[in-house]
Amino acid sequence: MKTLGALVTGVGGQGIILASDIICEAAIIAGYDVKKTDTLGMAQRGGSVLSHVRIGTRVFSPLIREGEVDLLLAFEKLEAARWSHYIHKDAICIVNTYEQPPLSVSLGQEKYPTDNEIKEALKQ
Repeated sequence: MKTLGALVTGVGGQGIILASDIICEAAIIAGYDVKKTDTLGMAQRGGSVLSHVRIGTRVFSPLIREGEVDLLLAFEKLEAARWSHYIHKDAICIVNTYEQPPLSVSLGQEKYPTDNEIKEALKQ
């Protein structure tokens, strides 16, 4: 089996770590080798949360290189756009339509991207 690279992303409080743990447990039960690592950026305050999950016959590192993600599972659509440079052209993207504007948007310093801008980021 080719190693599968999955990114699970969203904001703090959405259950990103739990979801990636469940994916890992299911893969282990199915007999695969799994490696996982989490990145939490002020997660308790609605910040970005990212889990790298790699599943295969033999996996040596949990980190997925840019352009090599096979599956992007995003619980918040801005986070999907933020990590879009990690996916390859044939990747599967499952994106929740939920919006949680970051502080810079709430303060009026930035604007939240439109759905079309997010789709374009994912297409590239």
